Amino acid sequence: MSEIERADEAHGQGSTALAKSGSGVPERFENPGLPPHRHRLGDVDPQAAKRAERQVAFMLLLSVLGSIGVIASIVGIEYNGGWDRISTSTRAIGLCMFVSLFMLGVGAVHWAKTLMPDDERIDYRHRQRGTTAEREQAVAILKEGSAEAGLGRRPLIRNTLIGALALFPLPAVFFFRDTGPLPGNSLSETMWEEDTYLVKDPTGGRIRAADLSYGTVVHVMPEGIDELEEPLNEKAKSAVLLMRLDEDLLTPKSAEWGVDGIVAYSKICTHMGCPVALYEQQTHHLLCPCHQSTFDVTQDCKVIFGPANRPLPQLPIRVDAEGYLQASSGFHEAVGPSFWERG
Repeated sequence: MSEIERADEAHGQGSTALAKSGSGVPERFENPGLPPHRHRLGDVDPQAAKRAERQVAFMLLLSVLGSIGVIASIVGIEYNGGWDRISTSTRAIGLCMFVSLFMLGVGAVHWAKTLMPDDERIDYRHRQRGTTAEREQAVAILKEGSAEAGLGRRPLIRNTLIGALALFPLPAVFFFRDTGPLPGNSLSETMWEEDTYLVKDPTGGRIRAADLSYGTVVHVMPEGIDELEEPLNEKAKSAVLLMRLDEDLLTPKSAEWGVDGIVAYSKICTHMGCPVALYEQQTHHLLCPCHQSTFDVTQDCKVIFGPANRPLPQLPIRVDAEGYLQASSGFHEAVGPSFWERG
């Protein structure tokens, strides 16, 4: 008996006799078969099929309207600083996105349940790689399934489905655009420029070079930063540490950009942007408390330990006629974390 004949017999298509072992337990059970196929209304009534097609198209059109609604909610409801606008915008976006996703899913399910073939079929287990004839048969089945999906015969569903899928990812573009204006070079530029005075953070007040003793560390900001519309954003970039060391310990570059051993370096770690606020006076090391990056002030704040990828940028400083410290220029390189554009 061949494999197919044995399979036929096992599925009730051949002999129904049951072989029993010595213990009385059948070695093979009779195939109970499949219940009679129940035809759907759309299978026997062309009008019902047409009605189901229109219902699917209507659901997909609602999905299209939901996607358009998300975009309209982002663009049309402008933020004016009040929580009422934020609440209205969030609710409108959420409702429209729900309609877009829900109707797209419901339309696909309704299409499958009412219009796609639902005949019961038996697929016998066979070797993982079939014969050439079996592989050709598989291709034929795939082509048959594609034809049975009805995309060619039902252009209304096809066109509305294309429209729904085409518009569905479009709101994501507006979501990303709505996160705020493009930063441009604002992440790399700071408030520091020529003639900007160094003031203490957070008390304020200009700093005299003569008031700084050896081993002193002062947290400083550019003068006028508190008058900005968004001072916290600028503080996140412009924070600086001011230190005074023996000038013989500094490199020629550090000494040139400093004043009598007083040097200023960015306080923003070049790893993840944490504040580098721990100074070891004996070793002249700056430490980042977040991920333990360590910078050597005597080597132009070179990284000697930790994940940071580049030294802390130095701010060139000088003394004015009254002895106050001021920047002789802005930073010569971008402050803050390193990323693919900053090595």
